[in-house]
Amino acid sequence: EDMRKTIMGYEFRPQALEACIRRAWDKTGNVPIIVTENGIATSDDNERIEYVHGALEGVLTCIADGIDIRGYTYWSLMDNFEWTYGYGPTFGLVACDWKTQKRTPRPSAHWLGNIAKSNTLAPRPE
Repeated sequence: EDMRKTIMGYEFRPQALEACIRRAWDKTGNVPIIVTENGIATSDDNERIEYVHGALEGVLTCIADGIDIRGYTYWSLMDNFEWTYGYGPTFGLVACDWKTQKRTPRPSAHWLGNIAKSNTLAPRPE
């Protein structure tokens, strides 16, 4: 099976977050969970939205099944420096122009912001 990969070369599956949450829940004896870093390095913001939407669907399924999830934080707010890859990987909801230092919110920032404001998983934009 051909797996999609991030611009860093890592395979990614949005549904993997749900599997990790379930495993942590079972292994820790039902300790409440906070997802502190979940994101994708991609130059395609539509792919970022698709990934996060799939990951959040898994979070909601876990909550519906009674798993105590206290929070979710996307990685990362802004493009940043990765020690192995430098400034190349673009994780951020906000794009950074490293020459001018200008920050520009990507469509994914607005999309995820609307989810946070409404506390509802919005459909993926077409």
